[in-house]
Order: sequence, then C-alpha cells, then structure tokens
Amino acid sequence: VIEEFLDGEEASVFALVDGERIVMLPSAQDHKRVWDGDRGPNTGGMGAYSPAPVMTPEVTERTRREIIEPTVRRMRERGTPFQGVLFAGLMIGRDGPKLIEYNVRFGDPECQVLMMRLKSDVLDLLEATARGDLSQVDPQWTDEPALTVVLATRGYPVSAMKGSIIRGAEGQDSAKLKIFHAGTARQGNHIVANGGRVLNVTALGATVAEAQSRAYEAVDRIDWPEGFCRRDIGWRAVEREQG
Repeated sequence: VIEEFLDGEEASVFALVDGERIVMLPSAQDHKRVWDGDRGPNTGGMGAYSPAPVMTPEVTERTRREIIEPTVRRMRERGTPFQGVLFAGLMIGRDGPKLIEYNVRFGDPECQVLMMRLKSDVLDLLEATARGDLSQVDPQWTDEPALTVVLATRGYPVSAMKGSIIRGAEGQDSAKLKIFHAGTARQGNHIVANGGRVLNVTALGATVAEAQSRAYEAVDRIDWPEGFCRRDIGWRAVEREQG
C-alpha cells in the first residue's frame, strides 16, 4: 500500500451527529509519545489540551465542510446514517486539514479537557444525540483553555504493575482543577494503581501556560513513587503564547 506522507501538526476534532445534523465541539491536541519531546513509543495518550491553536476558525470550517459534512451526508444517502460522537483525527499541513482516522467515541485524554471546558450538561447533549434530534442543542463552552497531564505506572506502555499506593490524589478538586481516575482501585483506605494510564490531572487557566502550571502543581502534590508523567504537555501552545 502506497500512501501520501502527511507532514504537519496533529489535532483532534469532535462532533455530535444525529444522523443528519452536526454539532461541532471544540478541538484538542493529544500527546501520543511516552517521553518529553515527543520521543519514545506511542501510547494511548500522555496528555492533551483544548483548544488546539492549529485549528484556526478557517481550518475548523474547512474540516466541517470538506471532511465531516461529506462523511455524514454520504452515510445518510447510502442508508446507514451515523448517530453518535464522531472523532476525526487530523493532520494539519500546508494544504490544510487531512483526515488520518475516524473514531466513534470521545478521545482519551481529549475528553477530559473537553469536559472541563463544557458549561452545559453533557447528559443533555448525549441524550439529544441518542434520540436523533440535535435541532435544539447549543452547547456552551468556557473560553479558558484546559490541559490534562496523564500519570502512568512506570513501565507503561510496555508493562504496568498494579497495586502501588497513590497518596494525594483526593481532595484537590476545585472549579479550576479535576483529577479524573482512569486506572485506579480502592484497597481499604488506599487508592492504588490498577492499570497503565492511571490519573488525568486536568486544569483550566486564562492561558494554556496557566492551565499547565496549575496541572503540574497538582501533579507535584501527588505522592506516587511508582508513577511518572511527561513534563511538557502543551508545549506547542505555550510556545505560541510566548512567541
């Protein structure tokens, strides 16, 4: 199989689809590589932020017009209308957005940053999607960017031992900070690791840099010697802000 080499910056775009209508959701950018500087093997995602600066209004409109809408229209025309969450993985290059893949779910960890920015009730959005009528749906979002840092068990993504005790992950949540439990379990009075990617430390901020700082401050309050994280989540957006 010979394919075009796509060079550029990746972004994730989400839409709710009721079979015909489309409600676009904010963009996000994931960090797939396990180590700082985008080095090492790919993972399920070591962190994300939203919105993705590379998704300018022009690129977002092109994505809807050239990728999302034709897909939804063609599926409806062939008698297999799509209803649910549509996740487009994109490469944004010199020629604009190119589709890499579709998923029919929210991304992880992109979902966490979207939920931090969502001011509407997510249940109402999902129920309208499931019922097949998005005509009255107008989700409201905060303008503040959100950033999430994944804490993973040492050895991930090759292997991940379970059972190590995590301290300091509870009691930090606030309006600007949420720690999502992804792979934890409770043993007696302790929270323990129960998977590879274990916690998502997610923060809002006036800027990506502020959200990044708030997230890593919370990470540093967690006592878990067997865990690790990338220390550069959001670096592209922070560089843009500083540039």
